[in-house]
Amino acid sequence: MYYSPSPGYAPTAASADQTATLFGQVMWLVAATAGVFTLGCYLGRNMSPGWAFVFFIAAFGCLIGMNFTVRRSGADGRAGVGLLAAFGLLLGLGMGPALAYYSTTSPETVWRAAGATALFMAGFGAAGYVTRRDLSALGRISFFALIALIVLGIVLIFVHIPGGEMLYSILGLVIFAGLVMFDFQRLRRGKGITSAPLLAASIFLDALNVFFFFLRIFGGGRD
Repeated sequence: MYYSPSPGYAPTAASADQTATLFGQVMWLVAATAGVFTLGCYLGRNMSPGWAFVFFIAAFGCLIGMNFTVRRSGADGRAGVGLLAAFGLLLGLGMGPALAYYSTTSPETVWRAAGATALFMAGFGAAGYVTRRDLSALGRISFFALIALIVLGIVLIFVHIPGGEMLYSILGLVIFAGLVMFDFQRLRRGKGITSAPLLAASIFLDALNVFFFFLRIFGGGRD
């Protein structure tokens, strides 16, 4: 599972022009990150598990660096964009072997998961974007629920629970429905264009988590 950066950011009001500009910038960055992630998956498809783990850790090092860079007063936005691109590529390299396995053994599962993810993100993203109700509380609840889900995932490694993998994935989708809505409200209410890389990383990670939950469900709960 992969986690969204800065889930506790509270949305603030912004003008219509600022919102439109930020929305376009963030969506472009999400698409670009997905592109370099796909490239990384292709390049890392035959990588050994050891190297995949190294790239996976390096990706989250870029994510941590991006948090500090973007939040620093007067930070150059290009540095955040560069770190976002590096994050996407490194994460793709780390996830390449796993996605190659699914693509080889059950390609229809991958396509079904991708389609379900697109519908999920469009539906809950639109709901979060247009709602006038402050979703900050939902964001906090979803974040703490995510921590509880991590604990459940650790338990499932050591304890076999009948139907546990399916339950884990369904709970994950419920939690990320809340996080997606919250992140898209942050996107509508965000003020500064410098926040675009962090918002893009957050939404991309939402989509990636949702994709892997659907992959587990359509794959019959396989790891």
